Amino acid sequence: MTRKNDISMGKHYFVNLYNCPFELLNNELFLRSVINEAAIAAKANLLDITSKSFHPQGVTALGLLSESHISIHTWPENGCAMVDLCTCGLSRPELGCYKVIEMLEAGDHKIGQIER
Repeated sequence: MTRKNDISMGKHYFVNLYNCPFELLNNELFLRSVINEAAIAAKANLLDITSKSFHPQGVTALGLLSESHISIHTWPENGCAMVDLCTCGLSRPELGCYKVIEMLEAGDHKIGQIER
C-alpha cells in the first residue's frame, strides 16, 4: 500500500476553556445551540446532535458533521470545558472554535491544532 504523507485529510482543533459561567456549562440545551452555531461559523454541515447531562453537573454534547465532528465536555464546578472541532474539506474549524469561546464566555482559553 502506498501512503502519501503530503495529503491533508483535514484539520483538528482542540480547545480548553477556563473561567466559564457555571450556568452555561451546565445547560444541555444551550450547549446544543453552541454546537449548531459553531457548525454554521465553521461553514460545516451539521447532521445530528446528541448530548447527555450528568448528575450533579456536567454535560457532554457531540455534533456529527458531514466533515467530521464537534464535541464539548464540561466541568461546570471547575468553570472549564474541553472542545474538539475536526473537519475536512473547505470548512473553517478555527471560526467554529472562536464561536464556542465567545458563546461560553471563556475568561481564558488554549487552542491547539493538527493537520490530519
